[in-house]
Amino acid sequence: MINIILAEDHSVVRNGIKLLLESQPHFRVIGEATNGQEALELLKNNVVPDILITDISMDGMDGIELTKYITINYPAIKIVVLSMVGNSQFVFKCFENGASAYLLKKVSYEELLFAINHVSKGGRYLCDELSMGLIENLKDTNLVNSRDVSQLINEIDLSERELEVLNLISEGLTNIEIADKLFLSKRTVEGHRQNLINKTKVKNSAALIKYAAKNGLI
Repeated sequence: MINIILAEDHSVVRNGIKLLLESQPHFRVIGEATNGQEALELLKNNVVPDILITDISMDGMDGIELTKYITINYPAIKIVVLSMVGNSQFVFKCFENGASAYLLKKVSYEELLFAINHVSKGGRYLCDELSMGLIENLKDTNLVNSRDVSQLINEIDLSERELEVLNLISEGLTNIEIADKLFLSKRTVEGHRQNLINKTKVKNSAALIKYAAKNGLI
């Protein structure tokens, strides 16, 4: 039996993952958390899993901080990151901090189950879409240096949520569609879009996408 904790701030997503996992005879969800701090409280109360599945963008302690803390203090726990963000900097950071797998939330149920089983046996996993994207990027001689991208993110103070919104904007989604995907209000998405425009010092959304592509943010 593989014991699992789910750290995900959207209850609909969390419940969907839980139902999927519990449909498998060898998986058992022993705890749920809406952020990293709640996940740590479970661990402190001796609810210790074999695998922790976590989102990145959560209030309070996010998934990257949680991954780093658990790797240091609970090294036996394997961490699977499940996120909307496909930015290479977050992928690298999660693996650097000790994650065993990184998957986009749009992966198929079959791929998610495969990744969890693979990780439970000591393997590491990067979802197919990100793996192919990495290969394509390696072929691009104009690939922006990853250190430069990380530095830019820090310099203009982009949050994980803003990068999520930026990636969805680049896919052509409207504010309403982004709000539905991220379980946010339309007004909140509008605020994130305006913050992105302000922080990057561009004039509009089209210029924002051009800036993001040029600087390796998407």
